[in-house]
Amino acid sequence: MKKLLPLVLLLLTAQLALAQQEEYVKPGQVIEKGKAPAMKYRLVNTNGNIKTYVIALFRGDDILSGMSDFAEKEGIKFAQFNGVGAISSGRLGSYDRDKQMYHIYTVKQQAEIVSFTGNIATFNGKPVVHVHMSVSQSDFTVRAGHLFNGIVWPTLEIMVTAYPDGVYKKKEDDTGFVLTDPELTH
Repeated sequence: MKKLLPLVLLLLTAQLALAQQEEYVKPGQVIEKGKAPAMKYRLVNTNGNIKTYVIALFRGDDILSGMSDFAEKEGIKFAQFNGVGAISSGRLGSYDRDKQMYHIYTVKQQAEIVSFTGNIATFNGKPVVHVHMSVSQSDFTVRAGHLFNGIVWPTLEIMVTAYPDGVYKKKEDDTGFVLTDPELTH
């Protein structure tokens, strides 16, 4: 019995350390501006009032900061996008309804972006970027969720289709989610 006690204590300590690393955050993050200094973009096609852009983010660029800066500079009211690339680190979330918070998974290594999709809509007169992303880590484990943070390495290439009519969001009082409402016109 005395020999088992140190092993049990070690296992409990390891479990406690893992539990303490769990992170949860409420909906409604603030995106810092100017954190994608290497970002470049260009209008590649216009079809009537529909515009297609290519965005390239590079080493050290913050994905959400760059995309938010792009959307503000171009006056995007509604767009959809997809992309391909890689990150050196990031934070993905999955909503826990019981806790009413996002459970965060932290990517702490180089990872290939195997899915990158989302939209840009308008809330309180400003564009809001919404991204869901999947990444494959070096052991080929795939992690996915709502993007909270992603640092590009070496690149992320994004195709954005922007539409002339705005799509608008409103905030839910009970959850704090900012959700698209197709009936809103401003």
